[in-house]
Formats: sequence, C-alpha cells, structure tokens
Amino acid sequence: MFKPELFNSLKKYSVKTFTSDVIAGFIVGIVALPLAIAFAIASGVGPEAGLFTAIIAGFCISAFGGSTVQIGGPTGAFAVIVYGVVAEFGVAGLATATVMAGILLILLGAFKMGGLVKFIPYTIVTGFTAGIAVTIAAGQVGDFLGLAITQFPEGFTKMPGDFLGKIHTYALNIGAVNPYSLAIAAVSLVILFVWPKINQRVPGSLIVIILATVASVVLHNTLGLETDTIGSRYGEIPSSLPMPKMPDFRLSTIRNLFPTAVSIAVLAAIESLLSAVVADGMTGDKHDSDTELIGQGIANIASPLFGGIPATGAIARTATNIKNGGKTPVAGIIHAITLLLILLFLGRFAVYIPMAALAAVLIHVAWNMAGVKAIRALVHGQKSDICVLTVTFLITVFIDLTVAIEVGLGFAAFFFIKKMCDLSEVQSKRENLTEGISKVEGDYETDEKLDVPNGVMVYEIDGPLFFGTVRKFEVAVTQANLTYKVLVLRMRNTIYLDAGGIRALEQAKASCDKKGVTIVLSGIHTQPYLLCDKMGVLDKLGRQNVCAHIDDAMARAKEILGSEAQK
Repeated sequence: MFKPELFNSLKKYSVKTFTSDVIAGFIVGIVALPLAIAFAIASGVGPEAGLFTAIIAGFCISAFGGSTVQIGGPTGAFAVIVYGVVAEFGVAGLATATVMAGILLILLGAFKMGGLVKFIPYTIVTGFTAGIAVTIAAGQVGDFLGLAITQFPEGFTKMPGDFLGKIHTYALNIGAVNPYSLAIAAVSLVILFVWPKINQRVPGSLIVIILATVASVVLHNTLGLETDTIGSRYGEIPSSLPMPKMPDFRLSTIRNLFPTAVSIAVLAAIESLLSAVVADGMTGDKHDSDTELIGQGIANIASPLFGGIPATGAIARTATNIKNGGKTPVAGIIHAITLLLILLFLGRFAVYIPMAALAAVLIHVAWNMAGVKAIRALVHGQKSDICVLTVTFLITVFIDLTVAIEVGLGFAAFFFIKKMCDLSEVQSKRENLTEGISKVEGDYETDEKLDVPNGVMVYEIDGPLFFGTVRKFEVAVTQANLTYKVLVLRMRNTIYLDAGGIRALEQAKASCDKKGVTIVLSGIHTQPYLLCDKMGVLDKLGRQNVCAHIDDAMARAKEILGSEAQK
C-alpha cells in the first residue's frame, strides 16, 4: 500500500525534530545549489533546469518517498543519458522521456518490484558508476582548460555526445587553452580536495563557487581577464519557477523515446534505492522500496512539467542530511524551499559563476563517484568479478549505459551458472556408504555406514539440478553399472530443481525402464518435491519410491529386490 514516510514521521513529530530538520535542510540546500547547476550544465541544458529539478523533484521525493532522510535532485549519473537525449531529441524530447520514466517507476512500485533492484550485482553497479564518472570528467575537460571550441570532428557541428568524440574535439582545439580559466579550475580543484581536512560541515563546492566567482569578477574589473561564466554562455537565470507545460505525447514520439525512458527509469530506480540502503545503514531505519519508487516516479513526472530534468535520490546529499541532523522527510522539503528562496532572491548572481569552477566541482564529484577503493578491492578478487566489472565499465564509457547494464547482467549470469555447475557433482556413493566413512571435514559430516544390499547403486546429487548441471547427471546415469536393479538418487543437498532437471529425471526414468532398473529418490527437499509433484514426475516414479531418508530408501530398495527375486 502506498504510504509515504512523511505521513508516518508526522505522527510523532516535535519541535525538537523540526529544529533539527530545518538546520539540516538549510545546509543540504546550500550544498545542492552548485551541484544542481553543475549537473544541469553537464547534461547539456541550462543551469536553471538544475535548480528547477532540485526544487520540484526534491520536494516530491521527500513528500511522497519511502525513506525518512532521502534527498533527491539531479545527479551526475543522469548527465550521460540526458546529454545524449538532448543532442538527439532536444529538451522537449527529454521532457517526454522523463515523464514516461516517471510512469514506469510508479508501475514498478505499484507492482512491488522494488526488491528486484537488489539483485543487480555489486560488480555491475561499481563498473557503470565508474564509467559514468569517467564520462562526466571527460565532459568537463573543455571548461577546465578554458578551450574555445571552434573545430569539430567531421560530420559534427557541435560537441559530440560520445566519449571518443569529445576527446577528438578537445584534441582539435588543444591550442586554444585559456590560462586564466585553467588557473581558476586548478586552484578550485585543489581546494575541493583539501577543504574536507579543514572543515567537513561547510561544503567545499560552495566555498569554491563563492571564491571563484568573487575572484573572476574582481580580476575582470581590474585586469580585464576573461573567462566563460554562466551568464556569458547561457544568459540570465530566471528568478521564479516557470508555468507548467505538458510534453509532447504523440505516438511516434513515445515510440522513439521509450528505450530512453526505460534507461532513465532503471537508473533512477537503482540509484535511489542504493541511496536509501546507504541511508538505512547510517540511521538504522528501513525504507519502503516500493513507496520510494512511486515517490521517484511522481518526482520525475512533475520535474519536466516545470522545465526540470530527471532526478533521483542523491547519496552525497542524503549523507549530508543525516550528518547534519535530518530526522524526517521534512528536512528534504526544507532543502527544496531553501533552493526556491535562493532562486527567487539570489538567482541573478549565479550568472557570474565561472564555468571553470563548475568544471572543477564536477571533476571532483566524478572522482568521488569512481569508487577507486572498491575497484581496487574487486581487482584482487575473482577473475569473473574482474571481467564483469571491466566489461560494464568499458561499455558504459564507449557505448551506452543501458547496454552496459544488460551485457553486465548477461556476463554475471553466465559466470554464476558456471560456478554452480563447477560446484555441483553427481557421483557414486556406494563405497562411502558401505565402508562407513564418518569423519568430519570442516562443518560437513560425510556419509554414515549403511547396509547397501547387492543390486543397489546409490548416486548423490550435490548442488542444484538445473539446465547447467543436467549433463553431469545424464553422464552419471549412463555410466551406472547395469547389473544393478535399483538406482537410489540421494537429493539431500539438492535444494533447487528446474524444468531442465525435471526433463533429466524423466529421461533417466525412461532409460532405466528399458533396463529393468527402478529409481528411488531419497531426501528430496520442498522445492524439488513440489515441482516434481506438479509436473507429474512423482506419479511416473511411483510415490512409494520417493523417500524422506536414506534409511527409508534402503528399505524400499530391499522390497523392490525381494519382489524381483519372487518373479
């Protein structure tokens, strides 16, 4: 049931909690200001779009989401997708795709699909996050160096949206570096890395933007030094929210933008729920993933109506909220109100912010996103994890984020199946059973001594019997000694069975029938039992031949041998 966390929080609300929320919300609003502008510019839209998004989407995510402390708004992860959409379909196309993504997110939440996002492997998340970080950083090289972009690769009239195209463009214009812009960017980047060691409560990005803006204005007025600013590139920033405007919902537009909408929805779901999980670890609370997805959907429907871009939960801003005392979604609402007041009364001063300083902020954000420590840890792990990480990273950088997730999932699934196949065994246990090997190896006690009569073969299936391990089972059954009259399949370590395993059992039954061999199942677990029952395998084997324990299976085998002897 859709029940935003805001409603639960207000039941026990107090003046003390409100005071904490106001302080945290105000600080997060200040932190979000330069980031919202920077992410909008990195996405290929005007800086005001970032502010509109942080205000509208930030309010909706807090008001309708399923987390107590989640802070939403534009994030770096979307910059790559949004830039490509704007380049191909324009801002109007982006608005349509974002609303469609919002609808998809609401559907995901309504059908309780929030938990599925948790099944995306950590290696894939790390790989595409690092890939996005590299792409964001690459997009800021021009502003960092102050390049006057006048030459483009053949076939382009503006900056290409792909990684290699951007690098090629920078190489063509490398002779047009602006030393003044480079100096601002370099000093700003140094401050961003050093500032947390000086003060962790005041955001370094805010300090950099203020200092760089003041320095730019003073040096321009005194020495005439020129550098690109928000005003010189984008003009004036509005001092109010725009009137809502409906996007284009023609059938042809929907058809063309549907893949993009899926990409935005998937990324919003992943990033918002990851942020909520991180927040849970910091606060000890537990978010409602389905309600959170619905809240994210509402935010992404509302944001483009007011000129905004896609939004999701932002891990850094959420952590800032928690560290500064945010207790309930009210803090997120205060953050949105703070940004609205800044837009109304101070927005006109944003035109003086140097683009070089914003480039430094985004490169610093990209560095923090890259997860260098996590990558180092994974590189020392399994080769399969390294492969998934590398493939996801390279495809994210050079091809497309959505393709990276799809291919990464494919590789992860392949390696998982291979690992399960390697761990699964189907082997004869007759010698162990008759010799009574009972030593303890680790936490596993091997087979006990049993009275296995002549004419009985015991095979044990260790691990799941599914399409990946069926071949081992088939080979084992084929190689079984044909002089035996009863084949006992011990399934105490088989907790999963699929259609491929069912088919293998049926084929084994048919093969054994031809040779006069009876199959007896021992120690079957609930899932395999229920599936065998549903698929009619139990009736084919004979329900009397399905035993709960190996002792019962041995007793049944003796009955079968006795019946055979009487014949």
